[in-house]
Amino acid sequence: MVLRLRIAVEGIVQGVGFRPFIFRLAAHHGIVGWVRNSGAGVVMEAEGDADALAAFRAAIESDAPPLAVIARIVIEEIAPQGDGSFVIGESGEGAGTVRVAPDGDVCPDCLRELFDPSDRRYRYPFINCTNCGPRYSLVTAVPYDRPNTTMARFPLCDACRSEYDDPMDRRFHAQPVACPVCGPTLRLVDASGAGLPGDPVDRTVDLLTEGKIVAIKGLGGYHLAVDAANDDAVAELRRRKHRDEKPFAVMARDMEAVARFALVDSVEARLLTGPEHPIVLLRKRPGTILSGRVAPANGYVGTMLPYTPLHHLLLKERFAALVMTSGNLSDEPIAYRDDEAVERLSAIADAFLVHDREIRTRVDDSVIRVFRGSPLFLRRSRGYVPREVRLPVEIPSVLAVGAELKGALCLTRGDRAFPSQHIGDLKNDTTLASLAATAEHLQALLEIRPQAVAHDLHPDYLSTGYAEGIAGLPRVAVQHHHAHLASCMADNGLDGSVIGVIFDGTGLGTDGTIWGGEFLVGGYDGYRRAAHVRQVPLLGGDAAVREPYRMALAYLHDAFGADLFEQPVPWLARVGDEDRSLLLRMLERRINSPLTSSCGRLFDAVAAMVGLRRRVSYEGQAAIELEGQAEESATGRAYPFAVLRRQGAIEVDYRLMVRALMEDLAAQVPLPEMARAFHNTVAASVVDVCRKIRSDTGLDRVVLSGGVFQNRLLCEESCRLLEAEEFRVVTHRLVPPNDGGVALGQAMIAGVAHRVPQSDKGE
Repeated sequence: MVLRLRIAVEGIVQGVGFRPFIFRLAAHHGIVGWVRNSGAGVVMEAEGDADALAAFRAAIESDAPPLAVIARIVIEEIAPQGDGSFVIGESGEGAGTVRVAPDGDVCPDCLRELFDPSDRRYRYPFINCTNCGPRYSLVTAVPYDRPNTTMARFPLCDACRSEYDDPMDRRFHAQPVACPVCGPTLRLVDASGAGLPGDPVDRTVDLLTEGKIVAIKGLGGYHLAVDAANDDAVAELRRRKHRDEKPFAVMARDMEAVARFALVDSVEARLLTGPEHPIVLLRKRPGTILSGRVAPANGYVGTMLPYTPLHHLLLKERFAALVMTSGNLSDEPIAYRDDEAVERLSAIADAFLVHDREIRTRVDDSVIRVFRGSPLFLRRSRGYVPREVRLPVEIPSVLAVGAELKGALCLTRGDRAFPSQHIGDLKNDTTLASLAATAEHLQALLEIRPQAVAHDLHPDYLSTGYAEGIAGLPRVAVQHHHAHLASCMADNGLDGSVIGVIFDGTGLGTDGTIWGGEFLVGGYDGYRRAAHVRQVPLLGGDAAVREPYRMALAYLHDAFGADLFEQPVPWLARVGDEDRSLLLRMLERRINSPLTSSCGRLFDAVAAMVGLRRRVSYEGQAAIELEGQAEESATGRAYPFAVLRRQGAIEVDYRLMVRALMEDLAAQVPLPEMARAFHNTVAASVVDVCRKIRSDTGLDRVVLSGGVFQNRLLCEESCRLLEAEEFRVVTHRLVPPNDGGVALGQAMIAGVAHRVPQSDKGE
């Protein structure tokens, strides 16, 4: 029986070889009809016998091209027309809902050609096809055609044009296609911009072997590279970049090389080798071949595989791994324009490996760690943006601009959200300009006109100021931790009300204090603060974030009062009498010491108490090192704590824990055991509070969000204990739990509020 189906496919299905894939699939199954691009994706009419059509339909999803992401397939049976063949038709009209593909790695076919001396693209650093290569980073406008990419200035030669026009060729309509005759070229220049002699790739390898620092232009910006096994070279990079201890990421040539310095499980291996090629946090192998300066005082090393042809060429022969850290200065976005890179990085790099394919949009590397057998984003960027997140409900289009740290924005359309790439910490005009440019570009690329703009409640954030400057759109100020709750809900397609355990470093509360250890009850349309960590002074204000010893003093004062300096913390004895008097007065009178419930600052305090870290050189350092110590112990014991009801709210009081910790310090209990007991304590307190909230509300769904839940040990233990108590626990999947995911929550809250006008119900 002959049938004809009209099949509409939505998602990332343009510019990824989807039409030639359908063409070849139809030929294989004896199907006639046509396929073409539409305004919403790809549409086709397929005619054949029922069995052939069933196999054709199944293969559309099971065998789709590597860079394709199918969001929805709609099928309608129509009358047969008796076509004589299957053809690729002209693009049709329709609503502008086409998705642009993220940047991809190098496919096996291109990689084979790259190292084949008989191939015309042998050692060509810009080899690509419809199954791989740059997309988002070079698109200038829609529709996604070559004139609307940064490849527009490179006319195709006859050989490339023949491939581009042939539907049976894997380079059919591959917009970045090029070859040495017609495509971009490499140059190696010194810090003044003057060209250096020799083959650029070979000379770069020589410089790296000599211990030099080279700025290398990648897909979405520049990396600063050195030999990761060369201790002196890594030390020099740290000195020049003013990056004392924050870990560097490394790039290894293949999985065999990775195995020489890291332990890799099957999930991590799948992430490393997938088309996105993110940085994956891997546990270091004992006796690692990498320099100890790559990730000091850290049990993990951020690792990625080569994802451009140029990376493969550089790593082919000499290096087990290269440090590949973002090409930027402190608190600035990654450099991505050539003149800007030479200007900003000339004091760091000895040479620059540049090319003339322009990067339209800067895109940093994505960072993932594996949590309970699934990926957990720490930074969502290259390889994943601009993929969508499906929302549980349709909302008006919203632009959400995020918070301050780990800046990222989000746009919505209907029941889809489009989180942006990682932009950086919004602490200067350069990063703010990057945020504004990203917002403008994404709106144009996705053809979204926002009906509202959402921002953080904090009035002094640069993102808030940016939102306030957008004329003609209603603004929705969203409390920071409510946004975290909504982000995790939307990430998992939840609606209704939940218990939200939101642990992070800082966020302005509705009472004017600094929140960060919160138990919220609610959903997109509102929330109440059901419980929180007992507040202590943030001694010295923002200085306490950089100097954890200040938080240790605050928690010790809360537990012991004026006797805090009598406790067995070794460094307390070195605090002079004059400083003791000043610090005590600041704590007692709360001079430049606003109250905070921050769980992030609690981790800092404990790290300082046990002697790990009095000062930090990067965000989260104290907590990361405390987690590393805790992983060295298997103790199941926890410290005591109290959960009290005060004026209608529940308070988590850790003073008993601090006192017990001082007893352990006096008894010289091993540091890993104290660190593990602390983690166990926080997890136990999470369960205790959630039990009480469930008793009050009947809610049994718990979402965990906030940067503290990047801590694998705490998150796993909290989940285990909650599930043992028959809670339904949800963690992040598609956006980070840190502030990089906040914009998604802001967008949902603003969208729901804009759909049904009402005020934020925070109490």
